[in-house]
This record gives sequence, C-alpha cells and structure tokens, in this order.
Amino acid sequence: MGTNEQTMTWIMDTYKSMVGEKEINAEGCATGKFVNQGGIAGRAESTGLGVYYCIRTLLNEDSFIKRSLLKTQGIAGKTFNIQGFGAVGYWAAKFISKDGGKVTTIIEYNSAIHNPDGFDVDEAKNYFTKHGSFDGYNKAAEIELLDPLSYLSKSCDILLPAAVEKSVHVNNAKDLDCKIVLEGANGPTTFMGEEALMKRGIIVVPDMLANGGGVTCSYFEWLKNLEHVAPGRMTKKY
Repeated sequence: MGTNEQTMTWIMDTYKSMVGEKEINAEGCATGKFVNQGGIAGRAESTGLGVYYCIRTLLNEDSFIKRSLLKTQGIAGKTFNIQGFGAVGYWAAKFISKDGGKVTTIIEYNSAIHNPDGFDVDEAKNYFTKHGSFDGYNKAAEIELLDPLSYLSKSCDILLPAAVEKSVHVNNAKDLDCKIVLEGANGPTTFMGEEALMKRGIIVVPDMLANGGGVTCSYFEWLKNLEHVAPGRMTKKY
C-alpha cells in the first residue's frame, strides 16, 4: 500500500545487493517493478483493471442483477462511490468511466468530493496529484475535509472501497446507501460489517475475487524473473 514501481525496484535492488551473489533468483523477490528492471507491462493498472473486469462480468449476469435489486444490466448509467484514489481506485474508476459508469463520489484520506453528475476521473486525479488534496476542487458540488469517511454513506449503486482494511464495519454498515460493495482493497469489510450488509440485502463481492488481477499479473512477473527470459522474447523466438 502506498508503493509504486520505484519503491518495488528499490526493494529488489537492495535485496540483490545483499544476497544476489548467492541467490540466482533474487530479482523475483518483489513484483511491481519497472519493466526494464524485471517488471512486466500492465502491472500498474492490473488490480484496478481486475476490479473492472469483475464488476463488468457480474453486471451482465441476470441472476446477479436480480439478487442485487438493480434494474438493468451493464455498467453504463450505474453510479459508483470510490474510496481510495490510488493504484486500485483510480484505474478501476478510469475503466468504469470509459464503460459509461458515473463516479459520483471520490474519498481520499484527507478529503472527499461528491457530484451527482459524476467526475472526469483523469481531471480529478491530476488535481489531487498536484495539490495533495481535493480542497478547492471547483468541479465538485460538495467537498468534505474534516471527515472524508462520512462520504461512504453517499447514495450510489456500487461502493468500491479501494483503500485500507476495515473501512466498512458494523458501526457504519447501517449508514451505507448502496446495492453492492465491491472490495477493491484487501479486507476492507469486517466480518460483522458484512453480516450487517447482508441482512440489508446488500451484496458484498469479496476481495479474493474482485482484486485478484494484481496478484495474477504479479505471478507472471515472478515467472519471468525465475525463467530469466522476458515473455515477449520467448514468443518472438517461437
């Protein structure tokens, strides 16, 4: 959490400098590295892309639509509340928006914004990256700086907690106004929180399914490191 390609490359470089002369596979000690340092293309967006693939597939299943009390199939026209606008939340929001979904609420650790008409995801990301906060963002109808997590209760079709563990718990589950909780983070819903949501008829799509894209991509990066041959080179040779 809170890392990027540079961080993971530093970890790998430090490990290799310590044990590289003894461990031939030292490069595989960490995944998510720069592509030219043993990484693999697509790793940066893979978790968020996996979240998108998951909800896209589910929203095209009749049984899931009926169970979730939604009226129509597909992402288009559905509203999304995103908690965490980093490697997972941003990319998921980006792909969801391209499919016609509306990201109406974005929650970060120090600020939150809401607009019932939806946000331009890239524009919001650029503003947050530049200013370190959503304070003063003029495309938001509402801005919260004191208690950003209170915006978890904003009305939406799908709530996507993509930040930290235990964001949804028994104390705030009763306040959520959504039909689906899509777990983009690791363990964002507590056991008792999930029970409370299920009693209200709200579906919780587990992290094991929803955010598996990143781990899947990391697996192939790891294989690339163990085999000491880039997958593209193997394909070209074939």
